[in-house]
Amino acid sequence: MKKTVIAVKDLGKKYVVYDQPRDRLWGLLGFSKKTRNHWALKDVSFSLQTGQCLGLVGNNGAGKSTLLKLLTGTLRPTTGGLQIDGRLTAILELGAGFHPEFSGRDNLFFGGSLIGLDEATIASLLPSIVAFAELEHALDRPVKTYSSGMVVRLAFALITAVEPQVLIIDEALAVGDQNFQKKCVERIEAFKKNGCTILFCSHSLYHVKQLCDVALWMDQGQAKAFGPTEDVLSAYERFLRDSADSKPSSPAAVLANGSAVLEQSAPAPAAQVLTPATAALAKIESVQINSQDDAEVPLLSSSDLVVDVLAQAPSAEQPHFAVMLEQASGSGITTVATHTDGVQLQQGDDGAWRVRVVFNDIPLFSGDYVISVYLFDATGLVVLDEWLKCKYFKVIYPSVIPGLVRLPHQWF
Repeated sequence: MKKTVIAVKDLGKKYVVYDQPRDRLWGLLGFSKKTRNHWALKDVSFSLQTGQCLGLVGNNGAGKSTLLKLLTGTLRPTTGGLQIDGRLTAILELGAGFHPEFSGRDNLFFGGSLIGLDEATIASLLPSIVAFAELEHALDRPVKTYSSGMVVRLAFALITAVEPQVLIIDEALAVGDQNFQKKCVERIEAFKKNGCTILFCSHSLYHVKQLCDVALWMDQGQAKAFGPTEDVLSAYERFLRDSADSKPSSPAAVLANGSAVLEQSAPAPAAQVLTPATAALAKIESVQINSQDDAEVPLLSSSDLVVDVLAQAPSAEQPHFAVMLEQASGSGITTVATHTDGVQLQQGDDGAWRVRVVFNDIPLFSGDYVISVYLFDATGLVVLDEWLKCKYFKVIYPSVIPGLVRLPHQWF
């Protein structure tokens, strides 16, 4: 029988704001000075049961970090209360407590003591921690000689060495290179399957949808919505669209007649910094669509839209692909993905992966459109490579009709 692991009731955090720094000193000495109250968090309530995964979403400044700090005990609440039943592990600022002059080995013992592990436990876990971080060669070097990626790998391996009952993740789903990202995702997924209760804070709504059973939308320190993930994210996405629509458009993006223009006809794929060890792992090699001319925004050649993608990926497992279609002005139309459609791909004799998606009789009205392509790992969670807005094309519909797409319909 599932039990309540996290219970939050009317939680609030208030900060007293002074107009000048010296006013704070006078206030500490007992003299009355004019102050203002800022509620970083106010009247937040929710509960989670064993094995549930909560996605925490909201704009910057919404109160998400304050909530996480209250849950982890870094801050004390001003009002309300909370109860956590079980061993808690928080993946927040990875490596923040490491001393640069100490070796990786020394920092493991020091950092382990900070999260409640005794010396004997850390010593027994040391081989598995070092193996997971893949830092055997650097364990006895000072941490100041580590790259930032090596530091967070060591910290992640330490923090997750003992399976928690409650796991809090703040924008740190995966760290390091592609291979290590997969290991991180697999470890977190294993925790979830074993009944770990997870609170996952992220701006990636895709990962929230994939991982979380319920979601909490925060705005200006208050809970706007709490419930099933799809319901909460739908409300949040409507809020984001309304907020974007209320902002004035850039002069570079809109002509005098109100039609959208392209700031550049075909931007290059997003640059990636790849080390020699990861450069050959996974990348999109090419994206082609069936346009018919050499215009800056080519005209679609038929009623079908055909997208061909060529990519390199590890041969040990099948990768997955996603193709997103948008208006050039940024309004999303649709996204299709091989892992959500249950598509099984075959690797070519040359080691490459090729995929073609055909949108038959695509029902678009006149306008400029753009394609983005994503390469995922076998789980569909880790993005190995992405080409954002890499192919533009134009559609000319015979009639001048307002709208975006033609939907199937019947007249009676």
